[in-house]
Amino acid sequence: MPTDIFVNLPTADLDRAKAFYEALGATIVPEFTDENAACVRWDENVFFMILTKEFFATFTSRPVVLGSEGAQVITALSRASRDDVDAIRATILEAGGGENTEPQDHGFMYGISMTDPDGNIVELMWVDPVAAEKGPEAFSAEQGG
Repeated sequence: MPTDIFVNLPTADLDRAKAFYEALGATIVPEFTDENAACVRWDENVFFMILTKEFFATFTSRPVVLGSEGAQVITALSRASRDDVDAIRATILEAGGGENTEPQDHGFMYGISMTDPDGNIVELMWVDPVAAEKGPEAFSAEQGG
């Protein structure tokens, strides 16, 4: 049985967060969405649970901060190609997100570090299939370096 991943993120505005993630191509799972939370499906095994800050607080006794107030987690998702990474970067900016850092190009790996409208950090990356399977050195050797 595969493992499903659920990343829980607080939001100041649930409707804005839903619209943002839908603009990126994720889907909202209505069976697990209400006025307190939205289940955002990236693919069959990866989900974000976007929770109002107040509802998020019911799961912990620790202070809850929005991504705009500090960083606690950076969630990274893979994409099929460098072009896919660049395309979603443009979509993030158009949908109200921001840039956390400049894009990073390491040859065998290319990635962006972005923020959603609440400041939560989401990274999207592409890794060359040779490097993913055999390591960065194999990619470099294949490129003649």
